[in-house]
Amino acid sequence: MENNQSNEQDREKVQELSRIKDEVVSEIGKVIIGQEKVVELLLISLMSSGHSLFVGVPGLAKTLLVSTLSDVLSLKFNRVQFTPDLMPSDITGSEVLEKDDISDKRFFRFIHGPIFCNILLADEINRASPKTQAALLQAMQEKKVTVGGETYTIAPPFLVFATQNPIEQEGTYPLPEAELDRFMFQIDVTYPSYDEELEIVKTTTGTYKPELKKILDSAKISEFQNLVHRVPVSDHVASYAVKVARATRPDDPSTSESIKNGLAWGVGPRASQYLIFGSKARAVLNGRYTPTIEDVRAIAPSVLKHRVVLNFRAEAEGIKPEEIIQEILDGIHHQDSDRAQA
Repeated sequence: MENNQSNEQDREKVQELSRIKDEVVSEIGKVIIGQEKVVELLLISLMSSGHSLFVGVPGLAKTLLVSTLSDVLSLKFNRVQFTPDLMPSDITGSEVLEKDDISDKRFFRFIHGPIFCNILLADEINRASPKTQAALLQAMQEKKVTVGGETYTIAPPFLVFATQNPIEQEGTYPLPEAELDRFMFQIDVTYPSYDEELEIVKTTTGTYKPELKKILDSAKISEFQNLVHRVPVSDHVASYAVKVARATRPDDPSTSESIKNGLAWGVGPRASQYLIFGSKARAVLNGRYTPTIEDVRAIAPSVLKHRVVLNFRAEAEGIKPEEIIQEILDGIHHQDSDRAQA
């Protein structure tokens, strides 16, 4: 009886979140023209408690999008410009020696770094040294910072949205595959269409400044994140997600010859987890209590493309990860259709 009541309450919350999502998208649309797919993935990432990597040339409003989302959701937002001389303590914080004027005793006091927020934008993350990248990525994984033997917890919700410029690669430290794996999505931010760019020019070169309505707060967002974790997923959908992940591994028996000829390494189990988390969040944001295979297919490219490693042959032929991922999705779809007909 209690389970049925709990499920009914969760279903009502799913409908509530779906309505709120429409409001959030509408508010973001006052500032960001177009980029509907990017906004959708950003919200899925938020509700899945997953960090995301934005890839796009400068000037495509990546920073503005994240700061606008933070504003609408009443979340504390910090931005850090990553540079080669950025130190780990510049992100996490550091201890400073102070003196008590009354007792004349000296003591260390921890100064919180910019990572202590709800949403951190790591701008051009590949420009910082590997040591600084590692400090950030450790905090992303553990939601904690250790300085001087003391551990400080980062209050939830906590998300890192990092950006990378795909063009200018001089003086950068590309993220290793193991560190890329910490990001749930790679979100490609592309150029706007002609009509969208025209609208951008019209709305940003005048005096109009939109007023944004604050829709949620951190407590409510944490509540919805927990809801996404509770949402059930069928064995059929979970099996599909695992099949997709395993099909990227060249040494797996299920992998086709054409995929083996294109990939050096496939994705790990974390990708399977993110396929499920993301599909659940996508379903809930669209007012559905449980995800379908279509939800998995919709987010699969963004979950997988920064995790697969192309071999030399594929790189030489100019094959893109997205093409291989689409081939995998189509192959599994055809296999399942053949089994159903048999």
